[in-house]
Amino acid sequence: MLTMNSVVATDATHGATTTEAPVESYVPPTVWKWVPDEGSNKFGSMNRPTAGSRFDKELPVGKHPIQLYSLGTPNGQKVTIMLEELLEMGYSGAEYDAWYIDIMKLDHFGSEFVKMNPNSKIPSMMDQTDKDKPQRVFESGAMLLYLSEKCDNAFLPVNHRQEVLNWLFWQMASTPYVGGGFGHFYQYAKEKQQYPIDRFTMELKRQLDVLNNILKERKYVACDNEYTIADIAIFPWYGQICLGKLYTDAEVFLNVKEEYPHVIRWAEDIMKRSAVKRGLIVNKTWGEEGQLRERHDAKDFDNFDFTKDAPTKKFGE
Repeated sequence: MLTMNSVVATDATHGATTTEAPVESYVPPTVWKWVPDEGSNKFGSMNRPTAGSRFDKELPVGKHPIQLYSLGTPNGQKVTIMLEELLEMGYSGAEYDAWYIDIMKLDHFGSEFVKMNPNSKIPSMMDQTDKDKPQRVFESGAMLLYLSEKCDNAFLPVNHRQEVLNWLFWQMASTPYVGGGFGHFYQYAKEKQQYPIDRFTMELKRQLDVLNNILKERKYVACDNEYTIADIAIFPWYGQICLGKLYTDAEVFLNVKEEYPHVIRWAEDIMKRSAVKRGLIVNKTWGEEGQLRERHDAKDFDNFDFTKDAPTKKFGE
């Protein structure tokens, strides 16, 4: 329900009081009812207050142990970075097929996807190392932990395990304020509203300050000198937003250069890693930087130039 409230303004120079145009104010109903959203933002039409599949659709299956169904968003990039890091270390069990999930076509509501992940979110993964007992894994943080444990606890040092898990779960709990909160209202909502933008900007800046304070004392988030799954989880969100790679001009709006120099230093260091550069472009189909819709073999990266900060297609490709 909407009611109309008048806004009263006082002229600071002359002391005159005027009544401006009425402002709509929302009064919640006694019982909320869903009204299909077709126009408030580009994702509105896909959202419903119910779970479950909406149509029958099979998922493709490749030849590798890991079958990843994803999209090149920060949550998806966590997993592709992890897989590329493991492959670079020589873990053949991390070899993977990365299948593109088109959320605008509602691929994540297909019957087989929902069977794999009842929450209908990317990324999701099937480990078919044991073809008689394939293992589903969903939620990006759980996927990082699963892959680490599968590969001798890679990027999860025993002597810092709990501190790494502290920061991994911090990221999983905090980031909805970045994507679903700040990103939605700052970037995607058609009507920009000050209250939600202020609310989520304040919380995002607080989170960045948490990271900045930690990284003032440490090279990496969870360990003084050791790169871990905590860094892999946090970088695609907070690192990229500070490097100007997530949400238009957000790094300027958030004043990151002046306020979060230690986060920027950390992000720039991680961005130099070859596995990170590869992982960032997998299942990505937008933007000016490198795009690789699907990855099924290491040779799929051969057409990209990774010598620069932003991977690009080689000339003539």
